[in-house]
Amino acid sequence: MNTSGPVDQGLRLIPFRGLRYVPERVGSLAAVTSPPYDVVVRPDGLHHLESADPHNIVRLILPQADTARDRHRQAADTLDRWLAEGVIAPDPDPVLYVYEQRNDEILQRGLIGALALSPAAEGIVLPHEDVMDDVVADRAELMRTTGAHLEPLLLTYRGDGGTPTGAGAVIDRTVLREPLLATTTEDGFRHRLWAVTDPSDRREIETDLARHQALIADGHHRWATYLRLQREQTAPGPWDYGLVLLVDTARHPLQVRAIHRLLRNLPVSRALKALTGHFRVQRVEGPLPRALDVLAEAAAAGNAFLLAGDGGFHLVDRPDPALLARTVRADRPDAWRTLDATVLHSALLDEVWRIPDAPEHIGYIHDTAAAVEQAERLDATAVLMHPVREEVVRDLARQGVTMPRKSTSFGPKPATGLVMRSLTLD
Repeated sequence: MNTSGPVDQGLRLIPFRGLRYVPERVGSLAAVTSPPYDVVVRPDGLHHLESADPHNIVRLILPQADTARDRHRQAADTLDRWLAEGVIAPDPDPVLYVYEQRNDEILQRGLIGALALSPAAEGIVLPHEDVMDDVVADRAELMRTTGAHLEPLLLTYRGDGGTPTGAGAVIDRTVLREPLLATTTEDGFRHRLWAVTDPSDRREIETDLARHQALIADGHHRWATYLRLQREQTAPGPWDYGLVLLVDTARHPLQVRAIHRLLRNLPVSRALKALTGHFRVQRVEGPLPRALDVLAEAAAAGNAFLLAGDGGFHLVDRPDPALLARTVRADRPDAWRTLDATVLHSALLDEVWRIPDAPEHIGYIHDTAAAVEQAERLDATAVLMHPVREEVVRDLARQGVTMPRKSTSFGPKPATGLVMRSLTLD
């Protein structure tokens, strides 16, 4: 996120003693990592990660037990056991970390540290999506019970561009050294991590980041959790900071993808019938990539969705203006009123289909093929979305306007499990 002028009190990123896997105690670093907790949505994906290595981080971020209390307690007991057994160990000194993700097409570098928390009203860290209270409550209890931040949020800021200075210059110097770790995960991304230990480098980073504000790219629920837990404290301490990855998008632009909806209890036939008179509906030929191309073309002209789950694809576009006037809030900017996610939730889910926004009714799935597969298997409806442009997200966030939850998926996301933060070591 960039600012139009200096920030009175900008980003403050401090060192911490990272918790990291001891390579000699696990099968491989790649085998103990995971995508963020909210990306691991399928049981088969969870089981795959659990079986990849007995110490996979998914046992901490998505523990399996009969009750929420038992799940959180299990995660805390597992973390304590792994620390006692030397599977995970804290770094000897507080440091900032340079983190790199690379594949054949993408190079992303940023800084991992403990970021001073601030409410959105202060304009330092800006959210762009609403959150679900039940998810925040669950993540809060997990953090309380484990006393740890298990995965970094992804935040972006926008540097000055041109010749790297400040944090960018430190990152460029740091990556010339031997990394603390290097691994390649099964998605093809190569990950490397370095420690920034030189006090002058840290001062250079501190001075630079103090001029900037950040946009939450991924991790709205965890950021809301950080703020909730901070409010519970009676004295300053480690809960005043949250584990984040900060990426300068002037140097490393992020990709923006859509998050799709799985309507668990709505077959496609019923979904289509209810649309009569409200939207135009056209059957679209597959395969999936071709159907997505049709969606992209339609989305360039207005609101458009692709329904799947019955073995075919159905383009839904050209909403009835009267329906939108009746269902979409009028007290928001036009950019918000015309978002696909706004129209989906206000007009389709709330009015046409009358589906409650609750986990038993709606699933949020990042992977397009997985959304289609689950819909076909469950006789449900997948609503495939077209991505929102990053500049729209940024402009709305600057205005203090949040988008409907799960409107965007920025990436690449940091791998979970490479570095964690204990709240008892800071």
